[in-house]
Amino acid sequence: MKLWVNGGLHEAETALVSVLDHGLTVGDGIFETVKVERGETFALTLHLERLTRSARGLGLPDPDLDEVRRACAAVVGTNPMELGRLRITYTGGLSPLGSERGDAGASLIVALGETGRRADSTAVITVPWTRNERGALTGLKTTSYAENVVALARARERGATEALFANTVGRLCEGTGSNVFVVLDGRIHTPPVSSGCLAGITRALAVEWTGAQETDLPLDVLESAEEIFLTSTLRDVQAVHRVDGRELTAAPGPVTAKAMRVFDENASRDRDPRLA
Repeated sequence: MKLWVNGGLHEAETALVSVLDHGLTVGDGIFETVKVERGETFALTLHLERLTRSARGLGLPDPDLDEVRRACAAVVGTNPMELGRLRITYTGGLSPLGSERGDAGASLIVALGETGRRADSTAVITVPWTRNERGALTGLKTTSYAENVVALARARERGATEALFANTVGRLCEGTGSNVFVVLDGRIHTPPVSSGCLAGITRALAVEWTGAQETDLPLDVLESAEEIFLTSTLRDVQAVHRVDGRELTAAPGPVTAKAMRVFDENASRDRDPRLA
């Protein structure tokens, strides 16, 4: 396995960054996860656009997207696999201990790991912690992920693969690494980005391709929704068959099944789609 670290490919055993990298010491970094199927990335341009938005939101210099593309191509080309998770990490770089960023420049790491196809449906739980829709990092895909680690561990303990958050005013927000959609009266709804959720790439494509509506929703909509599904880079569109103690019958339901089919068809036609 070869990784890209700061300008070139390295074997995994020698792909090193400093222990004083700001991404390690204080979580000062951003990342993107890109799906790779048989050597082909999906929606790479949209992911790189969000990488730049996240960098600007964190006050990092804009990443050199030409270099990032070269790094992605090199890593994908040297690590053939059927289905993979391409991880692009961009950090504040070598810095003094503490919150102040150094002047050595940013670090860029690109790695690829093999993964398996997700199940058609899954179980989720809700957690008592909230997303802060007014926080400094809201809407940025940062490496400050410990809150998600804790919530996902809670989900795993309860036989689920995802944990769902409300925001500070009790509105449905998102999962640890996914966006959530609900079906009400046969129509698809998902929380708006103003709820504090990440503007997911798969979310945006699903909204555009299925006609889903962005709707401010209470958390307890999960108790009455006809169908629920998740979207993310590696889940694509995935039905939910259980939320907390509530079983949803025949998941994926008809609306979710259609959304899954529509997403697959559009993604197959265009491996680097743009948003209208």
